Amino acid sequence: MQAISRPLLIKLLKQSKRVVLISHSNPDGDALGSSLGLYHWIKEQSFSLKSCKVMVPNSFPGFLNKLPGCRQLFIAQDQPEKAKQSIQKADLIVLLDFNSLKRIDALGPWVAQSKAVKILIDHHQQPENCADYAFHNVQSCSTSELVFELTMPKSKTQVGLTRSMAACIYTGIMTDTGNFRFSSVRAKTHAIVARLLETGLEQHKIHEMVYDNYSFERMQLLGFGLHNKLKCLPGIPVAYFSFSHAELKSYHYSKGDLEGVVNYGLSIAGIKVCALFNEQEDRSVRISFRSKARIDVNRFARKYFQGGGHINAAGGKSMLSLNKSVERFIQHIHEIL
Repeated sequence: MQAISRPLLIKLLKQSKRVVLISHSNPDGDALGSSLGLYHWIKEQSFSLKSCKVMVPNSFPGFLNKLPGCRQLFIAQDQPEKAKQSIQKADLIVLLDFNSLKRIDALGPWVAQSKAVKILIDHHQQPENCADYAFHNVQSCSTSELVFELTMPKSKTQVGLTRSMAACIYTGIMTDTGNFRFSSVRAKTHAIVARLLETGLEQHKIHEMVYDNYSFERMQLLGFGLHNKLKCLPGIPVAYFSFSHAELKSYHYSKGDLEGVVNYGLSIAGIKVCALFNEQEDRSVRISFRSKARIDVNRFARKYFQGGGHINAAGGKSMLSLNKSVERFIQHIHEIL
């Protein structure tokens, strides 16, 4: 993949008529923030596009539905044939916040077959060779930060930086840094945030949208999880949560209700690794991994749970039962300590 620059991005957009922006399945704050942020920037430019669509494979957490532009999101799962046609007709496809076409489910083969020019914008480790151009940096705190760097000139002029774009980029940065707590936050991150605030962005409202917008059932589920489902392994600095589908259903679980819960394990003194096992309706298991220091959960997730991500934050999945998945984790986690 060839490195892309702002001038080259603008050139490709000027040559295109139909653009599709795609992010990963089960989209989070950075997936939507980066995609919608880029969408708002494109809409502000004088490109003669016939269409610019933001597409995600499936639905997203309800607390993100107030992001500017969310009503324009195309959920492929709801209209698969239209999604396929949009990808087939596209001149330019931008892939955001994932490093493998497997992360976009059924959209992956369609993107692979497309003759459109493809651009990857991402900060995850070991990206596949799935695009013609890439703006990729594992040191970046978020894909939203990369979108800002790629689109904004290095001068202080705010060309195309609207309050709507700023809100999306801020949301992506805030959520992917754990509200600015992770080691991925650098001086550059705060400099970018300063420029976002210069648009008049009311960042406290974004914080309220994400962190102060939980349902009563979600808070009860958190209490149940902390009291009954959080376990610490004896003799090693590892904790984990495991939730069955029946348990989640009893608390009227909806997508996003477990967002951030895995981080509570790392709040325990001495704990260096925490995992969260979430049994799905089809009995597959989604897993989130978090770690401290240089404990590489990305490598662990790739090796044992068909996943990946970052050194300190990764995801995976398992087709084993919930109990067998937890047993596999316990059996092998010592390898990365």
